[in-house]
Formats: sequence, C-alpha cells, structure tokens
Amino acid sequence: MATKDAPPRWDRKMQQRLARGEAAALGELYDRFGSLVHSLAHRVLGDESAADGITREVFAHVWEHPDAYDPKQGPLRSWVAALTHRLAVQRLRATETAALAQGGQGSTEELERKVRRASVAARADYIVTSMPAPLRAALELAYFQRRDYRQTAVDLGVTEDEARRRLRLGLQLLSTAHDAGAPPGAGGGA
Repeated sequence: MATKDAPPRWDRKMQQRLARGEAAALGELYDRFGSLVHSLAHRVLGDESAADGITREVFAHVWEHPDAYDPKQGPLRSWVAALTHRLAVQRLRATETAALAQGGQGSTEELERKVRRASVAARADYIVTSMPAPLRAALELAYFQRRDYRQTAVDLGVTEDEARRRLRLGLQLLSTAHDAGAPPGAGGGA
C-alpha cells in the first residue's frame, strides 16, 4: 500500500521520461490527460478554439518544465488539472478585462463572479471524472436517471446501505467544488 508521501510509480516514471526529453512520453501523457485538459479548459472558457489553445499551452509547459511537477505534492493528474485551470482562468480574465477596457458591458465584480462560476464548474467536472467509478455510477443513476437510493441499489446490484454510502460520499466530494473553486493541487507546483 502506498503512503501519502509516495507518488504513484507511473507519475514518477513519466516525469523522469519527460525530463530526459522523450517525445513518446509526451504523447502518452497527452493520450492519458488530453481530454481532461481540453474539457477543463472548455468548461472555464466556454470556447472550443480557446480550449484548444490552452491544451497546447499546458502540454508545451509540461514538456518545457517537467521538473515543475513535484510528485510529493500529489498526483500528476492533479498537477496537470491545476495547471490547466490556472492558465484557463488567466485567459478568461485577460479576455474579459480586454473586453471591459474596450467599452464592453459589465464590471470587474461581474468578471470575478463569472470566473468563480467557471472555476466551480470546472472543479465539479474534475471531481466527477476523478472519483472512483462506483461513486460516479451511483451519482449518474441518481442525477441523470432520477433514481432514488433503493433503485440505485438494485441497478448497481448492491445493498441499499451501500448505495446510500456511495451517494453520500459522491455528494460530499462534489460539495467541495464550491468551497475550493479550483482543481486539487491548484495552489502550487505550476
């Protein structure tokens, strides 16, 4: 069993390969995290082209600065998500600030509310895609298919107590989206 201080082996190996300049490592990293990066950027920016640009920027940053990732701070996935979030929010602020400066409608308070909403939505998306499959399946049944815990238990083939536990844990994880406003690990390493 891994300790909290020990990063997953794949994360350490990937960082080492990137530091050696292995182009194949960047391709593997993109295959693994490309859709996460793009979807988080799109969620913050609401624009396909801008999300494409952030995706390129994130992977360029990872390629150019592989040592910026500190495995002791958490998983590589969280670091990449935090980097994506930071760059997307910077782009959103810059774009919206430029629009305000050119006489666009709104205020800086409205801009900050928009950034906050986008951050919370991106964090919620990240939490759902990162949570264990059993929790995600329970939440999807309850939310998208309007199942109660009893129906969820039947659909998943688990006890009612287990269905309630999964729903409770999933909702507890989701509730943190509003509190933090940024993907896990957003405070450092990027």
